[in-house]
Amino acid sequence: MTKKNKYISTAILTLLLSASLNAQQGDVTIEQDKEIDKLLEYKKDVKTSKVYRIQIFQSTDPDKADREKLNFLNLFDEWPAEIVWNTPNYKIWVGNFTTRLEADRALAKIKKEYMYAMIFQPKSDKK
Repeated sequence: MTKKNKYISTAILTLLLSASLNAQQGDVTIEQDKEIDKLLEYKKDVKTSKVYRIQIFQSTDPDKADREKLNFLNLFDEWPAEIVWNTPNYKIWVGNFTTRLEADRALAKIKKEYMYAMIFQPKSDKK
């Protein structure tokens, strides 16, 4: 086979392959339930930011925890407090701080009365 024939056969083969490999054009229509859009909007509204809390007390006695919660609320009424049962302890968690700075400022005030208070991030929030 001569060089000329090789070039001709390569050109013909290239033309045949390129003709069969052309992309097809068309329109794609996606139909989806309108509820999906509502769910996406809801997900945008749900805050995925970190939440900080302060633990001020823990005890195995629920009555002690309840009394300490009332004492805390009498001293500091600007933050909510709740008793959380985490086997085997009843813990008092304070606040729902959106930034670490906000939690640090609250901790500085709270530590004056509760020296063992500490900031933490709960694994799951009840919101």
